[in-house]
Amino acid sequence: MVFGWLGVVLIAIACLFWYNDYVYSLPTPVPTGYIKVNIGQHVKLSNALIPEKGQPVLLHFFNPDCPCSRFNIKHFKSLVATYGKRANFVVVLMNDSKYTAEQVKTKFELNVPVINDVSLATACGVYSTPQAAIVDAEGKLYYRGNYNTTRYCTNTKTEFARIALDALLSHQTAINFNRLAVTAYGCSLPQCTK
Repeated sequence: MVFGWLGVVLIAIACLFWYNDYVYSLPTPVPTGYIKVNIGQHVKLSNALIPEKGQPVLLHFFNPDCPCSRFNIKHFKSLVATYGKRANFVVVLMNDSKYTAEQVKTKFELNVPVINDVSLATACGVYSTPQAAIVDAEGKLYYRGNYNTTRYCTNTKTEFARIALDALLSHQTAINFNRLAVTAYGCSLPQCTK
């Protein structure tokens, strides 16, 4: 009888893990009233975000309440460590009612600017977290999309944000990424629920 109950509990736990993976593998629904921002379109950045020394800016759209954002933070930090001298990085909080920029910076040990500016999501055409938007030195959107096809960003062949940064820094024209790169997955904005 004990083994029967243990089996039921293990099956229930396995079902919960499967369901959680299934939910986060579904694309984020496009919100009503969404205005598409095309690659190459000018993105109005505040003066504080204007690229220094002709460097691009990677805007990391982040919500501490979103599990996908939390899974992604290690990968984001690896990009900062690799490209920090050739590109600017900014974390854009998408749930500014609960957390201050300083709280997020401290909790996740971030050494880049953290700002509360939900309007940047609209300016870049972002409607879920985590998402990356790379703006080139001229202020044009170069890439908007996912960091990777896997939740933990472990597939090196699909590190879309890294591939886009490499291409931009080597002065290539914008890459036409596949659907997996540009279809939003994760938590919906503005409430960041799934």
